[in-house]
Amino acid sequence: MSDIPHPRETFDWIGPDAPEHAFVDALDRGRLHHAWLVTGPPGVGKATFAYRAARRLLGAASDLKFGRLGSAADDPVSRRVAARANPDLLVLQTQPEDGKTRRFIPAEEAREVSEFFSKSPAAAPYRVSIIDSADDMNTHAANAVLKILEEPPSRGVIFLLSSSPGGLLATIRSRCRRLAIAPSPRAVVAPWVSERAEVSLDQAEILLDMAQGAPGGAWRLSEAGALDADRAAAELLDSIGRPEVGKVQSLADGFRGAAGAARFSLVVDRLADHVRRRAAAETDPDRAARLAEAWSALVEAPRRADAINLDRGEVFLNVLSRLRAIA
Repeated sequence: MSDIPHPRETFDWIGPDAPEHAFVDALDRGRLHHAWLVTGPPGVGKATFAYRAARRLLGAASDLKFGRLGSAADDPVSRRVAARANPDLLVLQTQPEDGKTRRFIPAEEAREVSEFFSKSPAAAPYRVSIIDSADDMNTHAANAVLKILEEPPSRGVIFLLSSSPGGLLATIRSRCRRLAIAPSPRAVVAPWVSERAEVSLDQAEILLDMAQGAPGGAWRLSEAGALDADRAAAELLDSIGRPEVGKVQSLADGFRGAAGAARFSLVVDRLADHVRRRAAAETDPDRAARLAEAWSALVEAPRRADAINLDRGEVFLNVLSRLRAIA
């Protein structure tokens, strides 16, 4: 498997044409909005779109082989963006350059956006900020960004990326032009996922199902071992009435530590999806209701485990006990 390039290093585009056409048309007509809310499921290409638009606004030469909003990869602007060295681009995210993942984008960083836009572009037609993602702003950060949206910067454009726009402040949503990025047809993205994740077309389809059709999400799931997790979840559910105790305990023991947390979330997610499908297909109303309750417990398991620092293995075994009772 190959490493997944960051969106700032990505130049090809397999997303829908409509969002790019809408943005380029607004730019060409001189009616560019100062704030764009880019929405869609995780991994659909929101950040890739934002960086493509940013390169165009920062003055990179167009390259139509990468689509209408494509830029030349060897352009100096493109190289500076890829190297995180463009003074006219400010990115806020939960994974800063030091690599320490945070739960939220803090208010002090959101306030930096106002200072950033108070200055004129250093070497570009516009100054650009990308917030990846707006869903990760805490209340104070959201209010700091709202102040910027209420007083649009001159020659400044801000992109707010969101997978759950309904959770954002209504006042933020109302001040942005919204661009929804929907997954492209399976016939287009399945071969793309297959090639990049180095899996079969059938496996690419399974990964796309997991990722709600989002190609980047499918690729990341493949890298995270989602196919193995899905297989393990299906086998676990099939043998729930007669479990291999040693195998189940070994799986639960593997949920310790940082790597274990990611594995726990992935296995629980795949198990929840299989339970959801069985609940939907169940003809016995009482059994379907109990499966739905088990699904709800699985969905909540990662959040509960993190919220009160529960042992992930114990949480997992408790949910399995509930499933075993249904079986």
